[in-house]
This record gives sequence, structure tokens and C-alpha cells, in this order.
Amino acid sequence: MNKLGILFVLLLGPYVMAQTGTIKGVVLDKQSEAPLIGATIELLNQSTGIGVVTDIDGRFTLDNAPVGRQNIRVGYIGYESITLPNIEVTAGKDVLLTITLLESFNQLDEIVLTSDTNKDRANNKLATVSARQFGVEEVTRFSGGRSDVGRLAANFAGVSTPDDSRNDIVVRGNSPTGLLWRVEGIPIPNPNHFSTVGTTGGPVSAVNPNTLKNSDFLTSAFASEYGNALGGVFDLGLRKGNVDDYEFSSQVGIFTGVEANAEGPLGKKNGSFLVAARYSLIGLIGAGAGGTSATPNYSDLTYNIDFGTGKLGRLSLFGMLGNSDIEFLGDDIDADDLFAAEDEDTFVESRFGLIGLKHQIPLGKNSYLRTIVATSFSGNDFTANRFIDKDTPQERSILFTESDASESRLSFSTLFNSKLSNRATLRAGLLIENFNVELTTRDRNEQPDTNGDGDPDLFTFLSVDENFSILQPYVQAQFRLTEKLTLDAGLHAQYGSLNEQFVLEPRAAFNYQIAPKHKINFGYGLHHQNVPFPLLFLNEDVNGNLIQTNRELDFVRSNHYVVGYDVKLGNAWRGKVEVYHQEIANAAVEPFPSSYSSLTEGSDFGFSNDRVSLVNEGTGFNSGVELTLEKFFSNNYYGLLTGSFFESRYEGSDGIERNTPFNNGYVINALAGREFPLGAKRNKVFFFDTRVSFAGGRYFTPVDLAASQLAGFEILQEDIAFSEQYDAYLRWDVKFGLKINSRNKKQSHRFYVDLQNVSNRENVFVQRYNRLTNQIDQVDQIGFFPDFGYKFQF
Repeated sequence: MNKLGILFVLLLGPYVMAQTGTIKGVVLDKQSEAPLIGATIELLNQSTGIGVVTDIDGRFTLDNAPVGRQNIRVGYIGYESITLPNIEVTAGKDVLLTITLLESFNQLDEIVLTSDTNKDRANNKLATVSARQFGVEEVTRFSGGRSDVGRLAANFAGVSTPDDSRNDIVVRGNSPTGLLWRVEGIPIPNPNHFSTVGTTGGPVSAVNPNTLKNSDFLTSAFASEYGNALGGVFDLGLRKGNVDDYEFSSQVGIFTGVEANAEGPLGKKNGSFLVAARYSLIGLIGAGAGGTSATPNYSDLTYNIDFGTGKLGRLSLFGMLGNSDIEFLGDDIDADDLFAAEDEDTFVESRFGLIGLKHQIPLGKNSYLRTIVATSFSGNDFTANRFIDKDTPQERSILFTESDASESRLSFSTLFNSKLSNRATLRAGLLIENFNVELTTRDRNEQPDTNGDGDPDLFTFLSVDENFSILQPYVQAQFRLTEKLTLDAGLHAQYGSLNEQFVLEPRAAFNYQIAPKHKINFGYGLHHQNVPFPLLFLNEDVNGNLIQTNRELDFVRSNHYVVGYDVKLGNAWRGKVEVYHQEIANAAVEPFPSSYSSLTEGSDFGFSNDRVSLVNEGTGFNSGVELTLEKFFSNNYYGLLTGSFFESRYEGSDGIERNTPFNNGYVINALAGREFPLGAKRNKVFFFDTRVSFAGGRYFTPVDLAASQLAGFEILQEDIAFSEQYDAYLRWDVKFGLKINSRNKKQSHRFYVDLQNVSNRENVFVQRYNRLTNQIDQVDQIGFFPDFGYKFQF
């Protein structure tokens, strides 16, 4: 080669090399989670074959993978090989994968090829009914999602979230309080900013999707390891940091805020660290958003520190922390504010945290023991000062509402998993949670003036500092009875020290492959959940003494039945139909004829404060059919169409069957997106996503205007509770942006614009009594709202 040719190569080399990235990860046995040594990983669709084998720890590194969407095939002798499609390779960050292979049913000494893997199956190998996995790419890809895992779930069949102001997740007509949040196998309190103890949603998520690995979402007949939940499970896992290289990223967005992430190797035992911090952009620039003119401030921190594998196993430290506050000043509040009133100054603070230590050690070749110790907490402080005779010479301010609520948990979880054979897996475990609940609420709302000072009395509805425990042992097993038939069966138990109740819950699921592309499944599960804490500890004035008459309420009970049919319509296409029925008993209702039931709680920031002496005699049911047509990402496009058609009903102590407030009747979501590679080196990608959501309006209890005008506060017509329905919900979102991979450095950029509710549809938020005008006002949800974001990885 002459000097000119050498010079040309030297100049061009960095640019050529910059058009590649790295795919790395670990390959494990799906049943035992033991590393597979010598598994082959092949990069497909490349003229020059690129492939590697795993080392003694099951790890691999594929260098020089071209940027863009790539496919890899993973195989191991005696195991079913899999193909992982559409792995997004960028110049700015290594791709980190955890791959599990299933041992062949007949233990053939050859590689058995199967179809492409998709996200229609859960990560948890024992969760095989009404379960699916999701990844960080989906959370950030879909329009209108605000990078919020809760809002991502709104796209799945069986989920209803027609509320732009909160991310409460209504699963198959259940109250959002029926949802279980887990992180790294540990149940946690509400992981949202501006949350309230006992609820499960909020305006802004404190879960940073950039720290998550592929996680699971379950809607019915949960596997035996999940307990104390009726409506659904969000089972989140934190990803590990890069074990070889230091990597950083920063980003900014209206809802996600200003963010900085760092990760890299730690120690000499394949350890790593991952740290991510965010602060609200709205708080920095001093602007209101999300249905209010007040300025919200919020911040969160997530970390996962893996100390690597030693003689005593693998140890990691993980955690999440979040804080938020907002001030609603009456003089600055508009009449259509979603959260505040013009005649009050309101101050809100909330906090959330989780710190956990996880240890896993192999026990022989095919078993392991995983133990986690964690502490978590959540809290909310709320103060409202109300102006009396506002805008008159007699104007004065009084403390009207004061609430301090906190919940802390000390959790211990241990799990033994054993691969008995290539046809059987056993898992048994125990979860112990010790709760400390401190609740104080004083309020003047709807109170008499017994001391004659001209103001309603400030009554103490809650005043408790309580410790109690919930124990949940379980055992479950998966049996591959034939090559086509799989049985999952188990038993979950639950004991609560507060009500001293012990329950046993059988769970079972059958999956039968009736043809290569057709599968049917059946699931059953008995589930129990405690009544929300703010209801359990309400005070009742009994002969001048404040007594907690709800504290010994039994668990609410629910039987889940589900039948499903799955069909693969192609390598990237999937269709699914599920029919379900849920029978609910032991709901808390009043001891006299009433329309009230605890099944109607959870649709707002707080709970009823006047429901006392409750008894476990309420019932309810949820029934429906769900349809899913999904095109997983391939050939640069994807799509998802889901339809849920359901009925959600309950009975209070008056024996009348009514709609629950979550009985929308139908929810239909349609979304689609496409990527357009650009440039000669295809190092730029323009992407587009759009989503349309339809839902029936929520049922509500109408206001008794005459009674409200007479009393001066809102009074509802509870004899006809949830008899009227808001107008149907409709929303259209559009998102587009650009991804750029640097041509000469390990860097990548991502820009996006997310136009939410582009048609400016006026969806109803609430109809409520306005004490200032003595009329019923309709307040609409957030109209057209543009979001934007930028992410830089290096």
C-alpha cells in the first residue's frame, strides 16, 4: 500500500469505526439462572459473520456491531435457541442484555430452533397467564407517555387510565388501590411524586425508566409469589451498570426534568454501579404545568450498586429516593384549576424512598437462594388555610385542613429456586413486612360549630402511630407435562397481625400449544388484600371517645378466572384474546343500608374520612373480554391495537347493584410508529409515533345542589351513587424526533417533540360544587400540551 493509501485509511478509520457499537451481556439457564458456558451468540444479517461464545461466567461481548437495529441468535447444545430481534445499537452506549435459554424437552444433543422472542411473555418464568414484559425503549418511545411506566400500561389491554392529571392504573375495573408495586422483588409504597399514603398513583412518576431492565406487568391470576393485591402487579427490576466501561448520559424534558446518569465497572469481580438523578425542569424555570398554575418541584435519585460475585455469592445495594412539593396560593389559582380552590392557600409535600440489600448464592449446579432486606417509606404533608369572607373587609384566614401521613416498611424476602429437571422447576419463599403507620388528619369540612366561634370545628379524623406485620409464605412449581402442555401451580398464604387473619390462596395456570402458532391458557387464583390504611384507622366519636372502629376489618377477597387464546400471525405479529371474570367479597361497607363500599375508593388523592364501623359484607364483580393485535418492532415499524370491553359493578350494604367509578365499559387504544434511517452511514434516524385512545366516561355521583347551597359545602346524592356518566374520553397524541450517532466518538443524541392531545379535546375531569358561586362547575382535563426532550449519551 502506498503512502497515500495508508494516509487515507488512517483518516477514514475513526469514522468507519464510529459507525459501530457493542452488544454485551450474560446467557443463563432459564430455570436455574446458572450461567451457560460456551453458548454461541451470532450477529445476523451481516455479510461478514460476527459471533462469539460465552465465558466461564456466561458473559459475552460482541464488538463492531453496526449502529441501528440488529438481530442476534443465541444457541447452546441441548437448549432451544432463540433470536432476539431489533436490538437498537447506538454509538453512545453499549447494549446490555440478560438472555435466558430453556433446556430442550427431550434433551436432544442439538440446537432446536424456535421462533423469534417477543415481549408477549413475562420475564418471570412462572407467570404465564395475563402477563407481559415491557422495556425502557417502550416507555420512552410511545407518544403521550411522559416517560412514565404507569402511563405506558395504559396501552395494554385491560388497563384504563382516562385521567390526564394522574397515572392511576385501573386494571379490569378494579380500584387503583388494588395494584401492587414491586422493585427487585420487594413490595413498595406508592412510587410517585405528590402521592398520598394508601394510593398507588400520582401526577408525576418517581420511577426513572432509564434505570429499569425489562420488567413485568400482570393483570390477573398472579403467580403464587405475588400477594396482598387484587387488581394488578407492576414487577420492576433495576438494571446493572456496564461492567467494562464508564458511560454517562444527560437529558432534559418538561415532565422528566433535568437528568444525569453515570454507570461503570466496580471492583474486580464483575461488579458495577448505576446512579441516576433528576430534578424538575418546571421547578427550575418557575412555570406551572399539568392542569394548575402552581409550580411543582420534584426530584428523585435511583441507584443500583452490584459488588460482583465472590465465594459467598453476589451482593448488591439498590435504592430509590424522591421528594416533591407545591404551593397553591388562592390569589393565583384559576377557577378551573384541577387541584386547588381560589379561597384557599394549600401547601403539599411528599416523599418516597427505598433502600435494599440483595444477596444471591448458588446452591449446587441447579439451585439458588435469593435474600433481600429492605426498608421503604412514603409520606405526605398537607395544609390548607381557608379565607373566610374573601375579598371583603371582614376577610380572615383559618387553618381548615391539616394532614401528616407516613408509612414505613421493613421487608425481608427469601426465595429458593431449584431446577429439578428440564421438565420441572420448584420455587418457594417467604415475605415478611413490618409496617409503621403514622397518620394525623384534622379537618373542618362538614363539621358543626359546637364551640360557637363561628367556624366549623377542627375534628381529628386520624391520629395513629401503629406497628403491624403481614407474612406471606408461598410455594409454586412449573411442570412441562408434555412438549405442548405446561402446568403452573402453587399456594400462597397471608397472615395479618392487625386483624389476626390467616388465609390460603391456591393458584394454577395451564398453557397448551394446540398448534405451532396457536396456544390456549387457563388461569385461576384466589387473592386477598387489606383495606387501605387511611380507612382502617379512622376515628369514630363514641360517647366522647375517639375509637378506631375499622382496624380489625378482614382482608378483601377476590377469585380470578381467565381463559386466553394466543396466535402468532407471523414472526413479528401476535394476536390475543382473553376472557375474564372476577368475584369480589368481604369489601368494607357501612353497617346500615348505604351505597358506600371500599371498592369505590382510590380514584382521587385521598379517602373518605367519615366511613366508620365498617363491616366486611360488600361484594362486587368485574367481567370482560380483551383483544390485542400487536406488531412488534421489525422492518422499522411497529403497531399495537387493544380493546377492552368490560363491566365493573358492586353492592353496598343496601343490596343495590351499582356501577363502580371505574366502569368505563370500554377502552380502545391504537398506536403505531416508524423509524426512517438517514444518511449514507445510516447513523441518523428520524422516528414518528402516534396514539389514539378512546374510553367510555367514568360514572359519578351527582351533586345535590340545593342541599349543598344550604350547607355551604358539597353534598352528593348518595342514594343514586354512580348513576351518571361523564362524556366519552378521546385523546390523540403525536411524537416525532431524531436520533443521531456520532461519526467519530462514542456519543449519541436524541431529540423529540411530544404533542399531547393535539385535537385539544375537552375531556371532563370532574363536576363539583363551587362554594364561591354556589353552582356546579364542570372542570375539564388538560387540553393540548406540547412536551419536548433531549438526551445525550457518551
